[in-house]
Amino acid sequence: MQIVRDTDTLPKHSTVAAIGMFDGVHLGHLTLIDEVKRIAAQRHLKSAVITFAQHPQAVLRPDSDIKMLMTVPAKVAEVGRHGIDVTVLLNFTYELSLNNSRQFLQLLRDRYGVAVLVVGYDHRFGHDKSETFADYVRHGKELGIDVVKAPEYLGEYAPVSSSIIRRLIASGKVDDAMRCMGRPYTLSGKVVHGFHNGRGIGFPTANVGEIPTDLILPHKGAYAVMVKVDDEWHQGMVNVGVRPTLDNGTQLSVEVNIFDFDGDIYGKPITLQFIKFLRLEFKLGSIDELRAQLTRDRNTSRQILTALTSK
Repeated sequence: MQIVRDTDTLPKHSTVAAIGMFDGVHLGHLTLIDEVKRIAAQRHLKSAVITFAQHPQAVLRPDSDIKMLMTVPAKVAEVGRHGIDVTVLLNFTYELSLNNSRQFLQLLRDRYGVAVLVVGYDHRFGHDKSETFADYVRHGKELGIDVVKAPEYLGEYAPVSSSIIRRLIASGKVDDAMRCMGRPYTLSGKVVHGFHNGRGIGFPTANVGEIPTDLILPHKGAYAVMVKVDDEWHQGMVNVGVRPTLDNGTQLSVEVNIFDFDGDIYGKPITLQFIKFLRLEFKLGSIDELRAQLTRDRNTSRQILTALTSK
């Protein structure tokens, strides 16, 4: 897949494109991508996704502290995995936000060779949010761009949006988020030094650090997860929280116990796929009670993950 930056250009009348944030590349996005690919194949043009390196809210409202579902490199890679020919990565700026829809369509035509723009069924673009799809079609016709509307995603969890998925993850409903995305919510980081409490009670954990701070963390609690380390996947369980039973302070941590694994992975990259919420984090009366609870969590996680991988 070709990656184009906002200072690059593409040949005239060369692409069928969709535009949007594409955060999470969820099932609604995939409906849009499929329509782009279908029209591109029909017209013998390249398929393209035009997306942004920054969320518009982060630029227009710097104090909004919006959390994302994936990093920009992960988003670009996921788009490419679905067979798009070109991803255009725009820097969203205040100046760009002042463009009306006609100006924006002209930019897409002149800089990125857009011949057909596929618009999500409820998508709006341009400074004037009162404009309708009919206005986009009219502007496109004047500029030589066909503006078409993608079919609405009508899956089990429709409507699907990135904001809905963020709310699901923030409330711990990672299994519902997985159904909306078509794959598990994923966080990647590096194994860093922790408090080393787990090994002493029979549940050694890897402390996951260097998680990008602009990504959303699931609600505090325990989760069944799939864990990738050294290019191999393992079953595991993770705690997102502050370890109240062990009185380790108030700093939030992500600590994963990898089942049937005893390797030295300090300093190595690690990836977690969140499959199912197990329970809220709560303080137990003793280490023995904690050990018993972790044993129950591990047994439940094994059942969930084994059922998932056997499908």
